[in-house]
Amino acid sequence: MLHNPNREFIFNNFSATSFKLSFFKLEGDSLSMDPSWLERYARQILIPGFGKEAQVKVKNGSVAIIGLGGLGSIVSIYLTAAGVGELIVVDRDKFQRSDLNRQILADEKSLGKYKVDVALSRLRKLNSDVNIMGLKLELSRENINKIGEVNVVVDCTDNWETRLLINEYCVSKNIPLVHAGVAGFRGHITTILPFKSACLKCIFPHIAETTGRVGVIGATPALFGALEVLETIKLLTGIGRPLFNKIMFIDAKEMQIELIPVRRNKKCPVCGSK
Repeated sequence: MLHNPNREFIFNNFSATSFKLSFFKLEGDSLSMDPSWLERYARQILIPGFGKEAQVKVKNGSVAIIGLGGLGSIVSIYLTAAGVGELIVVDRDKFQRSDLNRQILADEKSLGKYKVDVALSRLRKLNSDVNIMGLKLELSRENINKIGEVNVVVDCTDNWETRLLINEYCVSKNIPLVHAGVAGFRGHITTILPFKSACLKCIFPHIAETTGRVGVIGATPALFGALEVLETIKLLTGIGRPLFNKIMFIDAKEMQIELIPVRRNKKCPVCGSK
């Protein structure tokens, strides 16, 4: 494996050198893939500016998906289908009947089973190229290190306590974080590049936890989960411009999209000390 710690990849004047994206370094013969591999990912390889090199970067990437609900179901399926080399899926819960309108990893036979177990079974059948590991736990300060130092973390959780914990972890490890949240017909998404962009605490310094269950149309997490996948693939490949220092709000009921600039707070208790 070629190793050049100074090699840079630019997102429209943003340098990703500081992040742990070692999978950007390609083996000299890595493009000599077998025909079945090329055929499987042909529709991605055919995209102008993507090609075999970007697909190899996807293959060499590692991603942690936190939460296997409506967002996490979509994210895990499409990252597996895209050929990400290593996935870690994290969730503590079992499937309930009320999950079936949006959590498409599950079917009626999945009720009462752990989401992680169902995900591992389904995703491994979808793509045997991908190394998938499951963590059946509720994230806390004591165990969050179990997700390791992956290349990208995708936040698919549904509560602010866990979201802010993930944000702190990613900032401390200098790991890019893709965050989204949904309710009803609405949702938001942003990408966090530690010490280069606003972190989640900068954007939501005084967020209040929602009490009780929140209603949601199944297509809403499908939409935002797909956007999280696109952000992740952009981070893995260096293609395009990730959604950092901006937060996108979409109201699918009214078909309104709002893109709001955000700034890193130099006094932020999470990311402002560096």
